[in-house]
Amino acid sequence: MALHVTGSQTLPMPFDFMLRNSLASIAAALALGICAPLHAVEEQGKLPLDELRTFAEVFNQIRQGYVEEIDDSTLLEYAIQGMLMNLDPHSAYLTEDAFQSLQDNTSGEFTGLGLEVGMEDGYVKIISPIDGSPAAEAGLRSGDVILKLGNVPVKGMTLNEAIDIMRGPKGSKIELSIGRPGESQPFEVTLVRNTIKVASVRQSWLEPGYGYIRIAQFQNATGKDVRNALDKLMSEEKLKGLVLDLRNNPGGILNASVDVAGVFLDGGNVVYTEGRVANSDMYYDADPGDATGGVPVVVLINEGSASASEIVAGALQDHSRAVIMGTQSFGKGSVQTVLPLSDSRAIKLTTALYFTPNGRSIQAEGIIPDIEVERATITAYNAPRQITEADLSGHLDNANGGSKKTKAAASPLLADDNQLYEALALLKGLNILGLRDKKPSSGEETVGES
Repeated sequence: MALHVTGSQTLPMPFDFMLRNSLASIAAALALGICAPLHAVEEQGKLPLDELRTFAEVFNQIRQGYVEEIDDSTLLEYAIQGMLMNLDPHSAYLTEDAFQSLQDNTSGEFTGLGLEVGMEDGYVKIISPIDGSPAAEAGLRSGDVILKLGNVPVKGMTLNEAIDIMRGPKGSKIELSIGRPGESQPFEVTLVRNTIKVASVRQSWLEPGYGYIRIAQFQNATGKDVRNALDKLMSEEKLKGLVLDLRNNPGGILNASVDVAGVFLDGGNVVYTEGRVANSDMYYDADPGDATGGVPVVVLINEGSASASEIVAGALQDHSRAVIMGTQSFGKGSVQTVLPLSDSRAIKLTTALYFTPNGRSIQAEGIIPDIEVERATITAYNAPRQITEADLSGHLDNANGGSKKTKAAASPLLADDNQLYEALALLKGLNILGLRDKKPSSGEETVGES
């Protein structure tokens, strides 16, 4: 059987024979695009005969000469993995276990270490630890690089292979060798695998009137959960300002990010995507109605904020709806589409790029905060108390009858989380300015209620 290509050329018989005997004809089709029929490829140009010949020759040499016998289907899987792995860090071949893992991550519960990871220069890089996970409790950070899993070097592994090793039964231990930017020597940390229940959203009060909503990951119900958290805060007391914390949030479901942005926007575009195929050009808009009533919002991001987190931050920034504070985000601005190959296998393929409403590409750039605040440990300086007018003997009392007020104790946020403290301070300032703007100027008449 001859393989026809553009221009009615046929492959020489020896090469055609090799294709039949090694199943490389299937591999050649895979190399040309798993989901694309050959006639579609022919329309775009001639098949790369030299490369196909090289592929088939290598395939056959491995089958016949490798030290251990490897069946053809395994070799073809390796070929698929190699093609996808060399495209970008996020395209991948999903085995049955990997596909189930992907579903677990979006549903919010799985057993493992609690790490969102990616592949960079042959090593597994931590994008962010998940709140409350063994990895987070051990102090692992965004940007850390995993060098070894147990005694096995990570270099040369696929991302799926590394994830498979990190997953395991609850209670089992694994030692990780970690390289950290800025530190000359790697260090080891032993983690105990546990059931990771990702609480997508939690809320609290920073101070009376100033709310806090933390999103750890974007899951199917995150938009609804954020709205419920906001309703709970607003039912307890009047909301003056809100901090939306997206730090170390690795992203998740695209539609969930659109829903979350829609909580704070009164309609308008949230994000749009562009790709090579027609159905990859999509616009995602928010529904009308700002659920907060327009209160000031500060969004916290850092280098662990990726994908869906960057979509929300970029949308609120472009619509001038929130002040973005913290450090530059991760920069994952690509869309992955899961394309099933069978009931148990699929590929995750990068098919488009994200753009903010103002047309900014997130990819490899991230979101640059309006106010940059690095994470730091700050200790309040308790200087000796200075003598004031009120301490002088025989001082005059305040003309308005005010009494001496004691200074409020410093918030524990100052030492625990300087970025959150700065966000709260900014919200207070915005609220003060807003109240002053509403006050009538001198000479204006006011109408009151009796």
